[in-house]
Amino acid sequence: MRCRTVIELYRLLLVGAGGFLGSVLRYVVGGYVQQASGSVQFPYGTLAVNVLGCLVIGALSALAENRGVFTAEARLFVFVGILGGFTTFSTFSNETMNFLREGDTLRAVVNMAAQLFLGLGAVWLGRSIVTAIWR
Repeated sequence: MRCRTVIELYRLLLVGAGGFLGSVLRYVVGGYVQQASGSVQFPYGTLAVNVLGCLVIGALSALAENRGVFTAEARLFVFVGILGGFTTFSTFSNETMNFLREGDTLRAVVNMAAQLFLGLGAVWLGRSIVTAIWR
């Protein structure tokens, strides 16, 4: 029983360390993109981190499936920790709800469509790139 507890603690630490890194990256990348956009009207920073996170998870999941390059522990650290901390579905949802509360239905719909279609497209693109490189 003690060995199982140590292993679970190790896994929790991997996810937590990855989450810390992902959250810091989200703050830096999202803030940079938002500031560079010059917009206070639309959450470009959130959109950028979500699309980038989708691109990366698409590429890395294809590598994991096709090349087996990730151990179970590495998957926890990267996929659950880093990418889980980096992408921001809850922030996206809150920003969309704020648009709706303000009566700005157009921005809410554009935000939802952009997050969904660009995110799915980025996952597809990431997988396609890795598949094309490592055929």
